[in-house]
Amino acid sequence: MAKRARSRSLRGRITLVSTAIVAATLVGGAVVFALVLRGVLLDELHTAVERDLEQIETELDTGSGSGLSGLDADDDDVIFQITDRSGTLLAASEALEGRQLGIDGDDDAQTIRVPDEDTDYLVVAEGHDDATVVAGRSLENVDEAVATVGVLLAGAVPLLTGIVALLTWIVVGRALAPVERMRREVDAVTATNLERRINDPGRDDEIGRLAHTMNSMLDRLDTSQRAQRQFVSDASHELRSPLASLRQYAEVAQAHPDRVNLGDLSEAVLDEGDRLERLVAGMLLLARVSERSATTTGTAVDLDDLMLAEARRLRDTMALSIDSTGVGAARVHGDQNLLGQVVRNLVDNAAQHASGRVSLSLGLVDGQALLTVEDDGHGVPPGERDRVFERFVRLDESRARASGGTGLGLAIVRESVQAHGGTVRIVDSALGGARFEVRLPAVAEA
Repeated sequence: MAKRARSRSLRGRITLVSTAIVAATLVGGAVVFALVLRGVLLDELHTAVERDLEQIETELDTGSGSGLSGLDADDDDVIFQITDRSGTLLAASEALEGRQLGIDGDDDAQTIRVPDEDTDYLVVAEGHDDATVVAGRSLENVDEAVATVGVLLAGAVPLLTGIVALLTWIVVGRALAPVERMRREVDAVTATNLERRINDPGRDDEIGRLAHTMNSMLDRLDTSQRAQRQFVSDASHELRSPLASLRQYAEVAQAHPDRVNLGDLSEAVLDEGDRLERLVAGMLLLARVSERSATTTGTAVDLDDLMLAEARRLRDTMALSIDSTGVGAARVHGDQNLLGQVVRNLVDNAAQHASGRVSLSLGLVDGQALLTVEDDGHGVPPGERDRVFERFVRLDESRARASGGTGLGLAIVRESVQAHGGTVRIVDSALGGARFEVRLPAVAEA
C-alpha cells in the first residue's frame, strides 16, 4: 500500500488531497447547516407555542370560556389542555382525544410524545390562576424539513465533490502538462545531443523559470562537455609529442647502439620525463581548481610575501633586472598554494619573454588587491590577449617548447584567479612589453 501511494502521480495526489479537503469541508458544512436549520425551526416553533399559550391565557382572562375560539381544535399539529389544581382535565384539543398530558406548570419547553402517537410535540406548560395551561405543536414539519434538506445535501455533497475532483484533475493536468513535456524533452537529451534545448513557453511564472533554468543547466553541461573534449584532445596531443620523442630515442638506441650513447639517451629520457611530469601536474592542478572555489576553504594570504619571494628567486637564477620596489602590503583570502602558483606563473612568463627587465608591483585599489607583472619584451597582440589564457595555447610554439613550456601556465592563472573571485587581464606595459593585471578581493587588516 505504501509503495502504491509513493508511485501515485503528483496530479493524482493533488486531486486526492484537494478532493478530500473539499469533501470534509462540505460534509462538515452540511452537518452544521442541518443543525442550524433545525435550531432555527425549533426556535420558530417554540415562539408559535408561546403565542398559543398567551392566546389561551388571554381567553381565560376575558372569560370567553373553554371554547378557545382562537385555536383550531381539529388541527392535529396543535395541542393544548387545561387542568385545575387537582389535575382534573377542564379542556383539551381534539388531537388528544381525552388523553391527559402529565406535565406540571412553570416548566421549560420540552419534547414529549402523546400516548399512542408516533409524533413528537414541543410543549410549554404554565400555571394560570388555579389552573395549569399546556400548549404544544407537532415536530413533524420540523423533522420533515430537516430530513428533506438532509437528502438534498446528501446528494449535493457527492456531486460537488465529484465536480471539484474533475475540475482539479483537469486544471492540475493542464498546469503540469508543460512540466511533463519538459520531462520528455530532457529525457531525450543524451551525451551525444547536448545541444538540444527545451522549448521555452515564454511565460514569466514558475513553469517559464523552470524551463529557463533547465536550459541554463543544459548550456553549462554542453559547455562543460565541449571543454572536456577539447581538454582531452589537447592533452592527448601534448602528451603524444614527448612520448613519441622517447619512443624515437629508444628505437634508435635499440637499432643503432653505436649512434646513441647512454648519456644522450638518459638526458633525453630525463628531459621528456620532466616535461611529461609538468604536463600532468598542470592538468591535475587545473582539475583541482575547477572542482571547487578556493575562497571557501582558504586562509588569509600575504601576497607581498609571495611576490618578494619570487623576485628573489629570479634574481638568483636569471640575469635580468628585477624591480620589486612597487610591491606594497596586501592580503587576500584564499589558497596559498594556488596563489603562489599564480604569482610564479606570471613571473616566469614575464621572465621568459623579457629582453632584460621585469617589474613587479602590488597595492590596494578600491578595496581590491592589484597585482601587476610587467616585462620589456614584445608584448601580446590585442587580438591574442584573451586566447593566451586558454589551455595549451602558445603564441610562439618553438620558443615555448624549447623553454619547456606546457601551455598551461596562464590557463592556471586565470582559473585560479577566478576561483578566488578575481579577474586577470593583459594591457600594454610602459616598459614596452606586456602588463598582466590581477585583481583580487582584499582582506581588511585586523
